[in-house]
Amino acid sequence: MTFVRRSSEHGITTLTLDSPHNRNALSARLVSELVEGLVEAGEDAGVRAVLLAHTGNTFCSGADLTEAGADGPQALVRLMRTVVELPKPVVAWVNGHARAGGLGLLGACDISVAGEGATFAFTEARIGLAPAVISLPLLPRLDARAVARYYLTGERFGAAEAVRIGLVTAGEDALGAIVDGLRRGSPQGLAESKALATADVRRAFERDAEALTALSARLFTSPEAREGMTAFLERREPVWAR
Repeated sequence: MTFVRRSSEHGITTLTLDSPHNRNALSARLVSELVEGLVEAGEDAGVRAVLLAHTGNTFCSGADLTEAGADGPQALVRLMRTVVELPKPVVAWVNGHARAGGLGLLGACDISVAGEGATFAFTEARIGLAPAVISLPLLPRLDARAVARYYLTGERFGAAEAVRIGLVTAGEDALGAIVDGLRRGSPQGLAESKALATADVRRAFERDAEALTALSARLFTSPEAREGMTAFLERREPVWAR
């Protein structure tokens, strides 16, 4: 049994998140399999792009809170950096819920397409955390006012708003044209064009990854976050929300 299924067709490698028992949460196993699939696709001369998809009604629910600890932020930074630095474009296809760390994965992708079933929320502040390491790919790309609103409130929003604020590239109608365009690109042309498009994001990783990883690790081990995560797993309100 694998948590990430792989398939390839006409120059496109599809990596499908398939861990329904925890809503495709970023468990150590899922992250490891996803990094492995990305690296393999990046080294394959016949691959023009990677399509990141999912099974079920959740793209990614964020950190696996049953495994949450100081090592989680480092693993997520490694995963996001692998996406950003891969010499092949990575396209996310989201038609389900994306939350917290799942939005960092989405933000690391070069292009993202959302269906009508997609919903998004930055839920960290509600459980005593902050969108720390996921800010590395997100802050250079998102509308600043929208960042303040959604980081602080944890409100849920849909595909149209995600496109407006820069979290998502386009609606699902654009997916076919995007994939077709990538298939027509040369390996060198795609790699160098991606390097230009990701310059600000790569600088953010170089500048801020260490500090934000330390912040995230500190928050995960704090008493307030332990209460927040426990309340979430027990499906109750944390003490500060009562």
